[in-house]
Amino acid sequence: MTRLSVEMLAADAPPPITSAGHAQLGIAVLAGIAVIVLLITKFKLHAFLSLTIGSLVLGAVAGAPLDKAITSFTTGLGSTVAGVGVLIALGAILGKMLADSGGADEIVDTILAKAGGRAMPWAMVLIASVVGLPLFFEVGIVLLIPVVLMVAKRGNYSLMRIGIPALAGLSVMHGLIPPHPGPLVAIDAVKANLGVTLALGILVAIPTVIIAGPLFSRVAARWVDVPAPDRMLPQRASEELERRPGFGATLFTVLLPVVLMLAKALVDIVVDDTANMTQRVFDVVGSPLIALLAAVLVGIFTLGRPAGFSKERISSTVEKGLMPIAGILLIVGAGGGFKQTLIDCGVGQMILDISKDWSIPALLLAWLIAVAIRLATGSATVATVSAAGLVAPLAADMSTTHAALLVLAIGAGSLFFSHVNDAGFWLVKEYFGLSVGQTIKTWSVMETIISVVAGGLVLLLSLVI
Repeated sequence: MTRLSVEMLAADAPPPITSAGHAQLGIAVLAGIAVIVLLITKFKLHAFLSLTIGSLVLGAVAGAPLDKAITSFTTGLGSTVAGVGVLIALGAILGKMLADSGGADEIVDTILAKAGGRAMPWAMVLIASVVGLPLFFEVGIVLLIPVVLMVAKRGNYSLMRIGIPALAGLSVMHGLIPPHPGPLVAIDAVKANLGVTLALGILVAIPTVIIAGPLFSRVAARWVDVPAPDRMLPQRASEELERRPGFGATLFTVLLPVVLMLAKALVDIVVDDTANMTQRVFDVVGSPLIALLAAVLVGIFTLGRPAGFSKERISSTVEKGLMPIAGILLIVGAGGGFKQTLIDCGVGQMILDISKDWSIPALLLAWLIAVAIRLATGSATVATVSAAGLVAPLAADMSTTHAALLVLAIGAGSLFFSHVNDAGFWLVKEYFGLSVGQTIKTWSVMETIISVVAGGLVLLLSLVI
């Protein structure tokens, strides 16, 4: 069986390899992914360590010298963290400031004050989508759970009628919309345009969240008709504050990075002249780094100061926002290392060679790969970064819009059927006081609906744009 040469491993675009090489690489990919899955699920090893070991196994089975496999992994880890690490950090700071200042509570309370009766599930999906833009999924759940339980208790609603729309809003934002880590890593891997991906992501997200949220919640409430659990509600941030920021200022701060990035994408389409001063200005202010940095700096004055935060309290909030993301950064970085090892071993070229003979569309292939890794590992982020590395070569000849759709197809696949190997599954189960079966019938089915609907919409968009 052919061993991959050192030169092939080091090459940026490995040349086509023999069928024997295809077989060896196929076995190597399966071995690498199997090791990752086994370590995460069976031995409960942290995803960072699992991805590191899996990358080395992949290189070894593919016949690559171990020192070259290590170089590939560390190079991929470094480039991934360089590409998205600062963005994840800025997003975490903005999310922490939004939560601690009571800004998130202000958005929640304002929208709930204007909603009632049948409009309540729609209000919940709107709240979760807006609040979920700058927040990681787990942080969003912790933030919104008190609201969900409070609304369900006071309004005498079925817990699922209120909870499912909130979870759908958070999950769709997490899987499809930058600056969340998964979409950012996929954009970086396939070299997609962030503004175009953001615009198309919002286009896909709106119908997806409506179907999986308010509409599915009616069915979920019939399947699992449970009241809000009778337990002490976690304290809301604003309960310990004398004052909090206004609704308009908070909403402006949350939407600022999205507006700046979308404006850049729009100017790129309308102007399309790199020498034009307007385009150059928007290329700067609409870059993810500047857009998020601007939101954080604006947030100091629109969120921190109105809440009565001193300079020391603002500094402390920034520090606390950064602490929990160490694990996320390492997982994302290790996922990038695994992706680079896949590419340098020639796996991307292998998929290109094999898929030429298939009639399956590239977007569907990307979705299926992400689904398989999601089901195996339970991690949407691991599924996204691994699938992005596998299908990145398919984007080489794609248009700007189709490269963006490839990112969204991966993101949609990464959300498929959350089950017992996903930390989010247990988070929802415990907070809502459900059994495993009830969690599968509600949360797991909701995640599957999001994945299938979003994937279907991506395929439809690919036919018309």
